[in-house]
Parts: sequence; C-alpha cells; structure tokens
Amino acid sequence: MSQLKKIAGGVCAPEGFAAGATGCGIKTGKVLRDDIAIVWSESPCASAATFTTNKVKAAPVLVSAEHLKAGRNRAVVLNSGNANACTGAQGLKDARAMAAAAAKLLELEPKEVLICSTGRIGVSMPMDLVAKGIAALEPTPSGSKAAAAAIMTSDTFAKEFAVEVKTSKGNFRIGGIAKGAGMIDPNMATMLCVVSTDAALPQPVLRKELRRSVANSFNRITIDGDMSTNDTVILLANGLSGTTPALADFSEALDEVTRALARMIVSDGEGVSRFVEVEVLGAANDKEARTAAEAIANSTLVKCAWAGGDPNWGRILDAVGYCGVRMNEAKTDIFYDKLAAVKNGIASKTSPEKLRAITKKKAFKVSVDLHIGKGSYYVWTTDLTEEYVRLNLGE
Repeated sequence: MSQLKKIAGGVCAPEGFAAGATGCGIKTGKVLRDDIAIVWSESPCASAATFTTNKVKAAPVLVSAEHLKAGRNRAVVLNSGNANACTGAQGLKDARAMAAAAAKLLELEPKEVLICSTGRIGVSMPMDLVAKGIAALEPTPSGSKAAAAAIMTSDTFAKEFAVEVKTSKGNFRIGGIAKGAGMIDPNMATMLCVVSTDAALPQPVLRKELRRSVANSFNRITIDGDMSTNDTVILLANGLSGTTPALADFSEALDEVTRALARMIVSDGEGVSRFVEVEVLGAANDKEARTAAEAIANSTLVKCAWAGGDPNWGRILDAVGYCGVRMNEAKTDIFYDKLAAVKNGIASKTSPEKLRAITKKKAFKVSVDLHIGKGSYYVWTTDLTEEYVRLNLGE
C-alpha cells in the first residue's frame, strides 16, 4: 500500500529538477517584475505534453509539438506578457530562438527544450530583451515559486504543488507549477503547466498517463468558456529516484498534482467570487453528461445568478434543455449541495432561503440528475462578476 503526502518544493520537489526566473521587460520594456522562467532537469527525461486543440495555435505550441516528437526533452522556457500567437513566420523564428537560447544556457540541444508563452495575442516578441533575459536565468533547486510567479498574467497568486509517494517498490515525487485565471476552457486552457517527476517510466506510459490525467483535471475546468491559443501541459520524468512505481500509485499521485493545480486556477479566476462544481448524473452516456455539465458551467445567465447568490434553478434547467442532450423535464432533479431545488422538473419543498444560503458560500456543488441512463460528468467552474468585465476591457 502506498502512502501519499503533500510536500513543499513545487516543480523542484522531485530529485534533479531546478527552476529560476528573472525580469526582462517583455510587456513594458522596463523590468517591473519577473516575466521569464525556466524549468530544467539535470539528467535526460522521458517527456509528454498536451496542447490546445484551438485551430489557432501560438508559435511556441507549434515548435514545442515539433520538439516533443524528438522526445527526451529536458527543459522548458516560459514567458509571460506576450503570447507569441498570430505572429506568422517571425513568431516561429522567435520561438525557436527562445529554445536555442535556453539550450545554450543549459548546454543542451535546442530540441531538448520546450517553449511556453502567455500574454497578449498578435504582438511580436521583443527578442532582444528575451534573449538577454534567458541568458541571465540561474535555475536552482529552490526556484519553483519564483518560476510560478514569473508566468502569472492576471493571476493573483503563484500556483505550485507537490507530493511524495512511499511505496513497496521505493519512493518518488511529483511536483508542478501552473498559471491561468482568464481565457479558461481547456480542451487538449491562457493556461500553462509544467509537471516534473523523478519516477522512472517509459515514455509511452508517461504520455498515456498525462492524457488521462489532463482529461480528469485541466479539461474539466472552465472560467469563461474561451479556449486559449497557447494552452500547454508538460510532464518531464528523469527517473532519478530509481523507482518504477506501480501504475496505480503513479496515476493517483499525478492526479493529486494536476487536480490541485486545476482547482487553484478555477479559484483564482478573473473576478471570481464562487467556486462551483457542476455534476450531471443519469445522462444517456458520459458524452451527453459532459455536454450538459459544460452548458450549465458556461451559461452567462447561470454564472451571473451565482455571482448574486441566487440559486435560480430555472436557468440551470434551461441550459440542460437547449444543449441537445436527451432529457425529460418531468424526470429531472437539481440539488445545491445535498438540498433539493428541483424534483421531477418542478420546485422542491426546500425553502428559497436555504438554497440562497448555499449559493452565497465561496464554494458549493450543483448536481443535476436526468434519470435517463448511467452517464455522468463533473466540471469545476465559477461565477461571473463585474470585475471580470473590468479586467477584460483591454488596455
């Protein structure tokens, strides 16, 4: 039986990983804060990644996908303040130059480096500043938090998490950093994540595990229903623990990290005042349950009601009705936490005051049971406030 516990250190918690950050003035031309970071393994890694499925893909996504095919990636260079998206051939050239600069710093081949960028779309990367910034990076085993802070855009706190697992086969660690607060509706979200582990796993297994874990964490979050051009999740495994864990133990630990980081992204959503889990049960199948859950989670009307502490279940039932899934209004139940708001398609006997008390909490759960089949799905989402609008008015 394995033992899993949360530990400090973030992406640097596993053996042999280092990170660092510095400021080079990407956004303003003046160094006001750190805006470039690096994560690096001292030894070769098996590598895996998932990228945005948006048809408009940023240059760093395209170049990282190329480098991932070569495998054995050992480092990730990241920046905030500029997405390097919709920048044409020059953007691709700049992304490759970032990889080459990081490779020179770390004495690697450029294809061993993956690239992540976040920030404004359609603006050329100031490569003179970026090149100087990369050259000034000094990764250390204590650099996780600095790296996590450097990639923040509208985030309000640096996101890092790590676990240690003790098993009969030996011990291993998994850690990670992430950023994201707006333009969040992943489907592989301006969401970036780097996860590291010192477990020893074959690359095909690592890639399969990352896809599975992302499907159950980052692909179940939505803040505003907008999928980014830059979304990337990267997993590096250097094997320095000497432990090849049972797949179940590795899966559990990886999920603990990805789900914790995903929840942090939702709780830090732009202008967010509520964290809401939306669960759909009894759907015809899991696919239809997902469609219904996402329709509720992305409904502007529903999210505005939650912002006002209003349970307004009519908006929820409406969203399920228009999203195209099989449902029977007269069979549908809706719950806030465990209190029934709707039974068989009509208002329950629960007092409105009790339901409002739930929706005024910082976190609550909405469950919708369609009583059609066995399909189920959950999504983590938020409310929608005036602050979100203010943050996204533009510069």
